Amino acid sequence: MNSKNLNKYANRLVHAFLNNKIISPLPARYTKKISEAQKLRRLCESKIKMPISGFKAAGTGIPVLRKLKEKEPFYATVYKHNVLKNKKTIKINKFTMGIELEVCYLVKKNFFDLKKKITKKNIKKFIIQIAPCIEIVGYRQKKRGIKSLGDLCSDFGANVKFVIGSKKKFKNQNVKNLKTKIFNKKINQTVFGNTNTVYIDPLNSLRFVLNKLQKDKIKLNKNFYVFTGSTVGVVPILGKGIYKGEINKIGNVLTKIS
Repeated sequence: MNSKNLNKYANRLVHAFLNNKIISPLPARYTKKISEAQKLRRLCESKIKMPISGFKAAGTGIPVLRKLKEKEPFYATVYKHNVLKNKKTIKINKFTMGIELEVCYLVKKNFFDLKKKITKKNIKKFIIQIAPCIEIVGYRQKKRGIKSLGDLCSDFGANVKFVIGSKKKFKNQNVKNLKTKIFNKKINQTVFGNTNTVYIDPLNSLRFVLNKLQKDKIKLNKNFYVFTGSTVGVVPILGKGIYKGEINKIGNVLTKIS
């Protein structure tokens, strides 16, 4: 792949990301294959000098992975300016794909000092808090739908905004097979889900992200969030108003769509 052209398109996408703009779609050769999309994502993220809040897992639905003929999800960086407190308002545009409901974790910064692989046994000692989260997903490009996992990966993981709900101290809460739902009473829209749709379960998704951070030698000097993927798929936003997400035994989260 021509590095000069890659850099040119990365600069366009970064400018759109930083200035809340929508650009023409990138050529498919940069987005169709996940390997090429990863190159573009990493290059774009290297150009962003803003504070990082954490990372997101994306493409965590196993049926979706099978449909797109991919072996695993991917992760992307989440920046502080895109992470909002509970009940905050989010403005959307016509290229917003939808809304998601997730489990997120606050992870200790000393995870980055770990010299061995993260496992089901040692992962829990690094978790500080657990919370429900709403994610608004969409492109910085004039495009719709998902033809490949690379579509999402190449555009900053298609993350637009995150709203973190009520936080709880992590006490080894079970996140397997928990019922979830997201709804907008005003327009009578309700979608039900389950935490077991998230790459086996949210804790396994967290483990996936942390192992990838180790592999890529990513380090932060502060505690950070990991957003583990949608329990309800990508839910179309059918109207404005308040969307509320509920995850059984974990908590609630609200955002106002305008």
